[in-house]
Amino acid sequence: MGIRSVVPVSVIIPTYNRQDFVKEAVASVLRQNEVKPQEVIVVDDGSTDDTEKALKDFGKEIIYFFQNNRGVSSARNVGICLAKGEWIAFLDSDDLWLPGKLREHWHFVQENSGILISQTEEIWVRRGVRVNPKKYHEKPEGMCLDRLVERCLISPSAVMIHSSVFERVGLFDETMPACEDYDLWLRIGCRYPIGLVRKHLIVKRGGHSDQLSSKIEALDKYRIYALKKLLTREELNNRYRQIVCEELRRKCLIFATGCIKRGKFEEARNYLSLPEKLCLETVKAFKSAVVKSPFLKTAK
Repeated sequence: MGIRSVVPVSVIIPTYNRQDFVKEAVASVLRQNEVKPQEVIVVDDGSTDDTEKALKDFGKEIIYFFQNNRGVSSARNVGICLAKGEWIAFLDSDDLWLPGKLREHWHFVQENSGILISQTEEIWVRRGVRVNPKKYHEKPEGMCLDRLVERCLISPSAVMIHSSVFERVGLFDETMPACEDYDLWLRIGCRYPIGLVRKHLIVKRGGHSDQLSSKIEALDKYRIYALKKLLTREELNNRYRQIVCEELRRKCLIFATGCIKRGKFEEARNYLSLPEKLCLETVKAFKSAVVKSPFLKTAK
């Protein structure tokens, strides 16, 4: 492969009982041409198969860390805490990086010094067959919270993030069994512009039975929780607050309709009343903060 320069990127690969998939994922990172990452960290989230044995083939080319099963958010967070690189890149253990991914992504972040989070385009494969994403899956860029609240449009496997971003917004929410990445992208998207490398440089492989999206019902419940967090814990400007409130209303209506169909009328009532109550409370809190602002008093 020749001499490759090392770039200050820590690649974090969380895995759980995917001994074959994870070997391919690690190999796809180690095969990167021209540049290579500072380190590759595989966090084994309590696998009971032969994952550890399978990864021994890579020797000292990777850092292997085993923990008791605590979920993918915990595994990613452990990787972030172990990482020594200035930049953090993720790769889900069932996905692949294509040759040149790290080179192209590294060139992008060097040429766009103000961008602290960016992602590449991706190829989708479902059960071995390539599929085309819909128009509404188009990757966003810039200050794009209005797009990010709609659905999860950033892929962990495609993203590269400066380590300082986590210091400001926090890590993955380990209390969330699903949509933990959606939650993080919201917290990042209300503060930072998103960069986009317009090249298809990863392969997202889906359709297998152990994916969280196929095992957990009512994913919108967790997206609603993430929107609630954004409203109550983040300092949003008026435009962002309106965007989040509108999306919260939309998602709550959809979820409540599903509750009604399943005969869960009390749960439906709670979700139907949530947006007005929550949005009203945050608007009142915002107005109160403005009135008490020392800048306002100085202006007077």
